[in-house]
Amino acid sequence: MRHKKSLPNRSYRVADQIRRDLAELIRELKDPRLGMVTISQVEVSPDYAHAKVFFTVLVGDAQASGQALNEAAGFLRNGLFKRLQIHTVPTLSFQFDRTTERAAELNALIARANASRAAEDAPASPDESAPPAAAASPE
Repeated sequence: MRHKKSLPNRSYRVADQIRRDLAELIRELKDPRLGMVTISQVEVSPDYAHAKVFFTVLVGDAQASGQALNEAAGFLRNGLFKRLQIHTVPTLSFQFDRTTERAAELNALIARANASRAAEDAPASPDESAPPAAAASPE
């Protein structure tokens, strides 16, 4: 008997469904340490036993929010168990996503480099921009 092949991209679909369901479940949490948390990405292991959940915080402390989410991981996993229709619901591990911070830092560096380059390319005084006058020779 042949085994049923797994559907292509199933792990991506499962990860996306976990991301959507977790976003709804996190809104129900009453922990005061949680700020405005956004789930940016979920990475699921091939056997669906573990999931890394990457989050960003718009308002609040990222470290305190991460601690609150990791403490509530059991509650959130139980909520996922009721919503998902898969055999194994993964163990959740929350990690702060620094992508937006790095993007802002790189954006600031690029803007600073462009500003310094524009300052170097600009003429220092109006006399330098004028063409040199022909020297008059006495005859």
